[in-house]
Amino acid sequence: MVVSDKGMTTGDNIWYTLSAKDGYVFSLSVRGANKELKKWVLNDTGYEWLGKEYKRKSRLYPRTIQVTSTTGKKIVKTVHEKQVIFYSEKYDKKAKAERAAVIAKAQDLIANPGKYTRATSHGAAGYIKNIDFDKETGEILNTSKALVLDLEKLKEEEALDGYYAIVTSEYEESADNIIDIYRGLWKTEESFRVTKSDLEARPVYVSKEDHIQAHFLTCFVAIVIARILEMKIEYRYNIPQLLESLKKSECTHLKMNYYIFDYYDDVLSDIGKEFGIDFSKRIRSLGEIKKVLADTKK
Repeated sequence: MVVSDKGMTTGDNIWYTLSAKDGYVFSLSVRGANKELKKWVLNDTGYEWLGKEYKRKSRLYPRTIQVTSTTGKKIVKTVHEKQVIFYSEKYDKKAKAERAAVIAKAQDLIANPGKYTRATSHGAAGYIKNIDFDKETGEILNTSKALVLDLEKLKEEEALDGYYAIVTSEYEESADNIIDIYRGLWKTEESFRVTKSDLEARPVYVSKEDHIQAHFLTCFVAIVIARILEMKIEYRYNIPQLLESLKKSECTHLKMNYYIFDYYDDVLSDIGKEFGIDFSKRIRSLGEIKKVLADTKK
């Protein structure tokens, strides 16, 4: 099964996948959808609320796509797929908060057009009516029509905040399973991001091929261990939070064979409960530390 974001949701990709006797789970742009789909998304009928902040609904629906033929011409095909829509109040608020900064910039542009060019007005210009730019300099041109905020576009976009659409050939799967399959893609992308940043897979400071392979193998093993840890504590913390707390769980030599651990938080507390390690104990002997490390290997 092919799982991908909306960048792959083209007629050619869908038809190629089906022709290979494979299935797909693709996200679909709600704002870029046709009027019929947008109307169905915004219709409250059919939604099932799961808690107070999340709802979803689905339907079986024939959708027309354009496929490139062997001659290069576009031909119309129909695919019978399941469409799943889900809404999150959390992402609704996030979208509105992010747009608020853009709208503030658009209002400043309307009041002070001389401060902006095509390059610096990126994002904000899309919410302004009657705006035009000089093709050579990129400066905003003075026209007979006043610059005004596009309230109609703003209203349309705000109405769709928090909604996500998934289309799939796997019409026998439940809506929840389809959503979970798609979220698996996010987990994969997050793993690559964590590997690059938190586990410092890049840049690579070795040059020999076997050293490079060993470096990335270490990173991949680390991400597997981190995922297991995340699962063990029931996803109460994300991987960056887990790694940050574990990195801070260091000790300093106090005197003789004794060491002091000067960091402790809720993350370490939960990890300790799961694995039987008391991270709250500040002073340990070298023998105690060795015993903890030995116990982890059993």
